[in-house]
Amino acid sequence: MARAKGTKLIAENRKARHEYFIEETYECGISLVGTEVKSIRGGKVNLKDSYAQIINDEVFVIGMHISPYEQGNIFNRDPFRNRKLLLHKYEIRKLKTRAQADGYSLIPLNIYFKDGRVKLLLAVAKGKKLYDKRHSIAERDAKRDMDRRMKNMD
Repeated sequence: MARAKGTKLIAENRKARHEYFIEETYECGISLVGTEVKSIRGGKVNLKDSYAQIINDEVFVIGMHISPYEQGNIFNRDPFRNRKLLLHKYEIRKLKTRAQADGYSLIPLNIYFKDGRVKLLLAVAKGKKLYDKRHSIAERDAKRDMDRRMKNMD
């Protein structure tokens, strides 16, 4: 069977853009077993409270929930197990230096299929303070209000 071309978004971590300033993003592969891939094809994945961590010069995503596949029986794995991310060595070194900086975290933004393979978009992010979140909300509301007024003028 031929592989599907293009990208197809599976799940998105919407909370991440509200909670963090996104500095840099990396596309990485993810090490999965067959039943996890089938479950992801069905859209049964949650990135809400997940983050990535570097352990022994390998990057792992922690807290990502992939629901067990219904027909998977004995082949299903733990839904919350740590999954290894596939990156080049130079990318891991760069991520390690950025993640060790004060206030920076590695946050998964979304998971998608790219040419038939599961990919994860990993971001180097800095946490927002409460006043930053309020400022972002105020900017978004002002932009929405201006767009609404411009539409009514036409």
